[in-house]
Amino acid sequence: MTVTKSNKHIYVQVIDDDRGVTLASASSVSGDTRAAVGELNKKDAATKVGEAAAVACKGAKITQVVFDRNGYPYTGRVAAVADGARSGGIEL
Repeated sequence: MTVTKSNKHIYVQVIDDDRGVTLASASSVSGDTRAAVGELNKKDAATKVGEAAAVACKGAKITQVVFDRNGYPYTGRVAAVADGARSGGIEL
């Protein structure tokens, strides 16, 4: 599970490195998640994106991932994504 962020949005992808394909993804700009994050602050929106990623992972029958923070410090929105994924039932 890799996390990328911009000043406004956050993106999560679950990638199979061996095959080089994306298995599941979620972001603050994708359909259902965009409506859910609405007027939330960035950290709460990141938590919702983590929960949406967990739902996408469960749909792809993924229960355990390795968390790649892409060089970002493990604080704020990056930690919120991890917390959201854990609360959604994904083991990091």
